[in-house]
Amino acid sequence: MKILLTGASGLLGINFAQETMTEHDIVGVDRGKLVNAPFKVLKADLLDSGIVDSMLDSVRPNWLINCAALADLDACEDNPDLARRLNINLPAQMAKACKARGISFVHISTDAVFDGKKDGFYTEEDPPNPPGVYSQTKLEGEQAALSEYSKAIVARVNFYGWSLNGRRSLAEFFINNLANHKNISGFSDVIFCPMLVNATARTLIKMLQRGLSGLYHLVGPQAMSKYQFGVEVARKFSLQEGGISPKSIHASSLSARRSNNLWLSTHKLSTDLGEVMPEFSTGLDEFYKQYQQGYPQKIRGYQQK
Repeated sequence: MKILLTGASGLLGINFAQETMTEHDIVGVDRGKLVNAPFKVLKADLLDSGIVDSMLDSVRPNWLINCAALADLDACEDNPDLARRLNINLPAQMAKACKARGISFVHISTDAVFDGKKDGFYTEEDPPNPPGVYSQTKLEGEQAALSEYSKAIVARVNFYGWSLNGRRSLAEFFINNLANHKNISGFSDVIFCPMLVNATARTLIKMLQRGLSGLYHLVGPQAMSKYQFGVEVARKFSLQEGGISPKSIHASSLSARRSNNLWLSTHKLSTDLGEVMPEFSTGLDEFYKQYQQGYPQKIRGYQQK
């Protein structure tokens, strides 16, 4: 299959390409960060007028995976207009253009659309209540994509992995600091469901191959605090877990509001795929094996210096 991949230099984008480029023809869209990438790269600004239609007509993909977004929470608060353009208008344009051409479309959303006030886990049927500009625009982006193209896939995700600059994921944050003997903290009252980004990529391919459509929670099956996540990563990499101290998010200096319960059920996705999501320990083992095999260095070699 030929796959057009926007946001190709992001954490999901670069790992999706790396994971799938052997079996699929990947064309990544990037504004200029990527060099020497082992897949085709189309340099473009997705906010340019008419760019979505021209890209689809030029590349003629079977599938479009939209990983592009303004995902920095503080940047969204500071520039809500840009957040709307990237997180709402762009996926709406893509969905409409894909529907007109019969191209399968996947839009990547976020677990952060919930306010975290529910006891227990959230399902796809639970009403979202986004706490900030980022989550509000991502929710409206979901709705816009599915309104334009009911056969689209919208995936709410939360992932970790090795990134282009080595600083994009929470796992890298813990590893980088602990490896340099820096004491850090992890939120003990923020619950989430981390998934290795490579597993996210493989699951997206399965969803497309099965012809799924609609809204899905694509996260890990195990809920944990961000503090616990850091401890698990430290243990796996033989780093000093004592260098991580538990901290309440209420004591943090973060300006943009964040939800403290992002426990999402994957029952719908597991049922429709006929398989359970990979366990957290399985993903962490693969993450560590990648480290041993020099995968982080390989990924970082694709960036513009």
